[in-house]
Amino acid sequence: MRTGNEPATARSALRLRFWLSVWGLLWAVFGTTVFSLLGRPGWAAACGVLFLVVTVDLAVVLHHIHQGPHWQPGRSIPPYEPDHGNPRR
Repeated sequence: MRTGNEPATARSALRLRFWLSVWGLLWAVFGTTVFSLLGRPGWAAACGVLFLVVTVDLAVVLHHIHQGPHWQPGRSIPPYEPDHGNPRR
């Protein structure tokens, strides 16, 4: 059911982001290694930058997962209450 406030109450799929970050981390390490061995410093640097971005994202995701159900609700946690607007109107 749409309430109109989904951007404000949206939940992130942190477990999916975690596994996608791990996948990206593995490919970034592989790319950096292969391009370094092949003598392609530009591509190796690009993969190295990607490695840093994925590492930071992975750290943020892990931090949010460790914060508990506010950031990573389980199936037993109901959706957030919809925003009913300002009650003082």
